Amino acid sequence: QVQLVESGGGLVQPGGSLRLSCATSGSIFSIYTTGWYRQAPGKQRELVAAITTGGSTNYADSVKGRFTISRDNAKNTVYLQMNSLKPEDTAVYYCNAGGTFTGTPGRYWGQGTQVTVSS
Repeated sequence: QVQLVESGGGLVQPGGSLRLSCATSGSIFSIYTTGWYRQAPGKQRELVAAITTGGSTNYADSVKGRFTISRDNAKNTVYLQMNSLKPEDTAVYYCNAGGTFTGTPGRYWGQGTQVTVSS
């Protein structure tokens, strides 16, 4: 049973930073493309960033230049560094594994972590 556990969400002021972590007990991040998705109230879940097993990355246009996805295979952890946060980044962020680079999610999901950007 694959389990993904997110952490690092919280309340931050506009312009601030947060780093989300997604940890798993196995080595699935070296097998599957991993992505961060988010869902804001009343909106569809969308791809934020993805990273392939080879290290290629893809970002939503709305976060390019502000967010960075990375992976530490030794720690079985994927990160999402979020800088220059905006109120429109407020959402529940989910880690996903087994999907595609371009935004079709796989079957493995974390429980989600809330990110709120507000003054």
